[in-house]
Amino acid sequence: MSSDKDSVSISVVVPVFNEEATLGELIRRLTAVMDGLSRSHEILLVDDGSSDATPSIIEEASNKTVSRIVGVFLNRNYGQHAAVMAGFAQSRGEVVVTLDADLQNPPEEIPKLVAKLDEGFDVVGSVRVPREDSAFRRLASYITNRAVQKATGVNMHDYGCMLRGYRRSIVKAMLQCHERSTFIPVLANSFARRTTEVEVSHAPRPAGGSKYSLWKLINLQFDLLTSMTTFPIRLLSLLGTLISITGIGFGLFLLLMRLIQGPEWAVQGVFTLFAILFVFVGAQFIGLGLLGEYLGRVYYDVRARPRYFVQRVTGREAPE
Repeated sequence: MSSDKDSVSISVVVPVFNEEATLGELIRRLTAVMDGLSRSHEILLVDDGSSDATPSIIEEASNKTVSRIVGVFLNRNYGQHAAVMAGFAQSRGEVVVTLDADLQNPPEEIPKLVAKLDEGFDVVGSVRVPREDSAFRRLASYITNRAVQKATGVNMHDYGCMLRGYRRSIVKAMLQCHERSTFIPVLANSFARRTTEVEVSHAPRPAGGSKYSLWKLINLQFDLLTSMTTFPIRLLSLLGTLISITGIGFGLFLLLMRLIQGPEWAVQGVFTLFAILFVFVGAQFIGLGLLGEYLGRVYYDVRARPRYFVQRVTGREAPE
């Protein structure tokens, strides 16, 4: 924060992509919640390259309430986490809360997170109860959460929920990280000393559909996996060792059986050998694919291109 005049207690960062159906309701409810906290605040609506009426709605709202609602417009779609990072860079609050724009996580739950942050926690996560998603999404989320818990040692139960709170120090630390593959909840926990989580309600989506297609979900999982741990590469080394030992042992077994039973027995096992060969070749391709994922991340990071480009910002007071 640049000065006392610019000081803000709470910043709310909302990534928005093609949410014209719910955005007006979100702004109304979110404004009411923040006014009820009786603390200085700002709402940053980050347009992630929307193609509908979302940008005009954001611009109109930001022009009506200068410095209370700020519009941040990216020149194209970069993805949810890049949009949140763009919002972090523009935020000025001592605490920063992130929120999805689809109203599945009600803005009315924000005071719970703020109260926990006021207790001295660095990061406050949220757990959606009950979860209003398909069985497939719940299963994928469960697997992801368990993997993150094992990799990071931080026992949070719902890393997929965007309704989260961060202290300014954590936000500053995240902004100093320039890797392109960023999974914000995991990145934040790597800097946090004290973390906790609260239960929040979860509503059915009132309009539209999820912006995460199956392919985007797969990409998100790869981003998550490669950004938080090198365990898969270590696992491949262990798996390769086990496969090699198994192959050597099986080769000795075939040689022994050929000596005992004769060459006829070995010929009858040709197709079995081919099947085993295919399994080993498949394992090699899996290993090469994972290794390629890591090399790809290194390639993107070495180029050091910006993870997003802010086209314009509305709702800020002009400097004197």
